[in-house]
Amino acid sequence: MFGLFAKAPAVARDYAACSGCNLCLLVCPMWRTHRDPRFSPEGLAKALQCSATAAELAAPIEACSLCGACDPVCPERIDLSGMIMDLRLRLTNSLPPRTPQPAVLADLSARLQQATGVAAAAGVVSRSAPVLLPGPDLRADAALLARVQALVGLALFDDDGADIALALELGVEIPQQRLHTFLDSLRGHSIVASDGLLLRQLRRWLPGSQRMSLGAALSTRAAVRSNLVPSDLYVIEPRAFHGDYERMVGYYDRLQRETGCSLSLDLQRIAIPAASSELAQKLGLAAGDDVQARWMLQGRKPARIVVENLADRAAFERVCDLPVVHLAELGEDPQMMKKFRHAFG
Repeated sequence: MFGLFAKAPAVARDYAACSGCNLCLLVCPMWRTHRDPRFSPEGLAKALQCSATAAELAAPIEACSLCGACDPVCPERIDLSGMIMDLRLRLTNSLPPRTPQPAVLADLSARLQQATGVAAAAGVVSRSAPVLLPGPDLRADAALLARVQALVGLALFDDDGADIALALELGVEIPQQRLHTFLDSLRGHSIVASDGLLLRQLRRWLPGSQRMSLGAALSTRAAVRSNLVPSDLYVIEPRAFHGDYERMVGYYDRLQRETGCSLSLDLQRIAIPAASSELAQKLGLAAGDDVQARWMLQGRKPARIVVENLADRAAFERVCDLPVVHLAELGEDPQMMKKFRHAFG
């Protein structure tokens, strides 16, 4: 399993290198939603080349779901996701505080300040042992978390950086002492993380460390892999996939050949995000939609949907009547899995 751990990425270029080829537009969920060239990474990059400010670009900055699909298709190797995250931070810093402040922002600010300067405990985990950063969704499902731990055989890390991951998402300044404390606690460990955005940033913050996504870690396990069947639609967590695209596309192609399952990849081998959402939805200021999940199912007739993260499971459960299971659940109840394979394999 640990041969899949990622190494540090190559240095990416910034928006000044954008040539306007529009390849990123073709894979962009916010472009598919808005059909407006301003709502695309290319539109943002060209606007920045013309000295546009974050405040002037607020609408597309807030519409981006940070799925990372634009990064691997850019021929100029621009860090487009990083560009948008930086713009979101600049936008937050340039606008007056919302009154009243959304609950999620007020709670996050308090959590970041509370954690600043507090040592991140690793429990009994030895300094070199691989660790699991489960994130809040997985922690909230105790039974599933226990199953994940049993399958991957990793100890839980007390501080999984959930507040830092949310700050990255929302464009909130992370206190440097909080960030340094978190990163220092991870040094020397191999890391398995469920949050693809956090994993992406750890590749930059901890160069030389070993990291991999929870989906990749689980799908290497024989108890999981043997229960994937040709009638399954396997939904990849896009942020971790796109953040390490060159290696992960080869890994998932092998997974598909060995199991026969379908993958949530388009013709350019880009992972389609099922649960993309705009910033207003993350802040609880607008209702979410499931356009991406519906779009992914067009032309497909799977017997079952297998997801790597819980947000995607919820999205598919809202738009279809198919069985939707988390990857870790494939390792459960051998008799049930045997019946499923007999019926649909």
